[in-house]
Amino acid sequence: MSKILSVRDLHVSYGAIKAVRGISFDIEEGEIVTLIGANGAGKSSTLNCIAGLFRPVGGEVEFKGQSIVGVKPHKIVERGLALCPEGRRVFTRMSVAENLDMGGYTRSDDENAKTLEVVYEHFPRLRERVGQFAGTMSGGEQQMLAMGRALMSRPDLLMLDEPSMGLAPILVDEIFSIIKELNKLGTTILLVEQNASMALSIADRGYVLETGTISKTGTGAALLHDDDVKRAYLGG
Repeated sequence: MSKILSVRDLHVSYGAIKAVRGISFDIEEGEIVTLIGANGAGKSSTLNCIAGLFRPVGGEVEFKGQSIVGVKPHKIVERGLALCPEGRRVFTRMSVAENLDMGGYTRSDDENAKTLEVVYEHFPRLRERVGQFAGTMSGGEQQMLAMGRALMSRPDLLMLDEPSMGLAPILVDEIFSIIKELNKLGTTILLVEQNASMALSIADRGYVLETGTISKTGTGAALLHDDDVKRAYLGG
């Protein structure tokens, strides 16, 4: 495996508030890596910064060996890195088809036609609701749409921010099954997830964030059985 993402001494601030305080981590091609931690630990801030939604106040982010600090978000997508944001953020007054079209704006029509079929294979309910307004869909269906929209750019690295938030347990299982399948087909995954048990159960490696710093790292299996992690995040 080769390194696809490298984060070094990353600092993210909102005015006087320091959200991320000098974290460093790597992701190898083909891995599932998860960031777990309490609300406000800096997980989403890390993903948003990597995606180019705002600049770090310090540190470096390299994707496929090249710096992406200061690169426009749409250019980062073109390079093969996509973010499925927290809260889904689908275009509620647009149809399923229109939302998916927005996800493929960096690709040609021919490429999008092929990718659309792949998305429908993973999310058959989207095909069934192709003309439906996104705002009238259930939370689980909107999450599938948000993930499908991100996949339309054919990312090499897909970042998922809280994909199970607000979903019924049966839908959580379905979403995580899809994440594992996407990874098996070659997509590298960076996962932020409040459901630490589910995240660690599918992750190759994990990082525990506390108040903007990495407090612990290890394989998913090791963290799943770590006493400190159990007490803090797994209800053990």
